[in-house]
Amino acid sequence: MLENPRAARVRTIRKLSQRSERRDTGRFLLEGPQAVREALTFRPDLVEQLYVTPTGLEKHGDIRALIDDAQAENPDLEWEYADEAVIDAMSDTVTPQGFVAVARQNPTALKEIFADGAEPRLVVICEEVRDPGNLGTILRAADAVGADAVILTGRTVDAFNPKVVRSTTGSLFHVPFALDADLADVVGRARGAGMRVVAADVKGDDLLAERALLTEPTAWVFGNEARGLTDEALALCDRALRLPIYGQAESLNLATAASVCLYESAFAQRAV
Repeated sequence: MLENPRAARVRTIRKLSQRSERRDTGRFLLEGPQAVREALTFRPDLVEQLYVTPTGLEKHGDIRALIDDAQAENPDLEWEYADEAVIDAMSDTVTPQGFVAVARQNPTALKEIFADGAEPRLVVICEEVRDPGNLGTILRAADAVGADAVILTGRTVDAFNPKVVRSTTGSLFHVPFALDADLADVVGRARGAGMRVVAADVKGDDLLAERALLTEPTAWVFGNEARGLTDEALALCDRALRLPIYGQAESLNLATAASVCLYESAFAQRAV
């Protein structure tokens, strides 16, 4: 039982809440039973350390079996009981619910997403998305609609930011995602893969009137929460579409709008 919240290990893990530490180590923080459950189920090879409270493991008994299965696949996985004070000291959130893990970052390379023969049909491009909650929700929506990949371009927030990781509720381990890409490069690769590049923009055409476009392989581009997409970014895209607003709201939250657009594409592609 790890009981000292001032132990060197605890301080080292807590530092992963900082982007510089994540960049230097190639590791990131997982907090809470859901994130740990998804990691152990889908990518146990990435999990390096796991700390749990006895109460947490008792409450989420299924995770004990997942730990055993994960260790069979990844013998280097280390896990240990820790008390609540230690878990709190490690965590970025005020409610870690008795689980903290350290995992290895493993983003997908662009060349894999657009490899010969890959034939992606739905790709999400996030250009300058800055809010961690929005990015996490978009990743979760991309997972839900069965998107082939999510690609982060420009100065989009770090995908391994603890708030992003929590917002994905485990989808980080389900959908391929690429980091630090250049928008022009990604657009060129998407076109080379036979995709239409569509910007979500308030100045675009009504999506409902152009629904037929979405039956084809589509790469959606979503921009910054406050400024949207720049004129230069819009010029790179083949089309711009907007969601109609029937009430008095000025606009939709970015993650909400992205979710609707992605589901429109998923519905259209599955109807043909």
